[in-house]
Amino acid sequence: MKKSVVLVSGGLDSATCCGFARKEGFEIYAMSFSYGQRHRVELESAKKVASFFNAKEHRIIDIDLRAFGGSSLTSDMDVPKNCFPRGENSISKEVNSGVHHQNHNIPNTYVPARNTIFLSYALGWAEVLGCNDIFIGVNAVDYSGYPDCRPQFIEAFQKMANLATKAAVENQKITIHTPLISLTKAQIIKAGISMNIDYGITHSCYDPSPDGLACGSCDSCIIRKNGFLDAGVKDPTHYQG
Repeated sequence: MKKSVVLVSGGLDSATCCGFARKEGFEIYAMSFSYGQRHRVELESAKKVASFFNAKEHRIIDIDLRAFGGSSLTSDMDVPKNCFPRGENSISKEVNSGVHHQNHNIPNTYVPARNTIFLSYALGWAEVLGCNDIFIGVNAVDYSGYPDCRPQFIEAFQKMANLATKAAVENQKITIHTPLISLTKAQIIKAGISMNIDYGITHSCYDPSPDGLACGSCDSCIIRKNGFLDAGVKDPTHYQG
């Protein structure tokens, strides 16, 4: 099997991304991050996802993005609740068009440069593994408006990767795979169900309780709940209350 590095957060999207990698015939080398996030329960889910897909190896990288802060996921700022949706895909359309008149459209759950950092680590491991393929579950439709989930960002990173690496210079071109980027959450869930993915092992909440129950009211929880509802699939998530 061809090798692939798959970024695995423990969420619904990254689990489905693993499913696509496996469906396309790739052996999975899973990479997750302990980056100082408040929702560390996601790392337990990441371990379950990596195990579910029989990952050849699963590395959890320790970095501390709390050193910079700037996000409610890496600081003491409150996680916004009951703020999504803000009109049908209005944020997604604005972000994808490259129009940013005010930063208020991007919630404080955005972690500065997170996907750039994660992909850079994945790129380094891919070079060591002799692997040309990296999978990331970014989505530019049903999401909170993060700029590093856009197709333009992925295209730019892939171009950089093929300028910056020894592998690329030796004609081993790097490909960043984003199988979910143009899918709605319902379409992602339906695709996962068709691949027999157990979404009960995944975790999406930005602000879970100490025992790991999802809050049910942050952007990520609302998007997840709406996705299962639109897909006509029972949501296996355990919510508070």
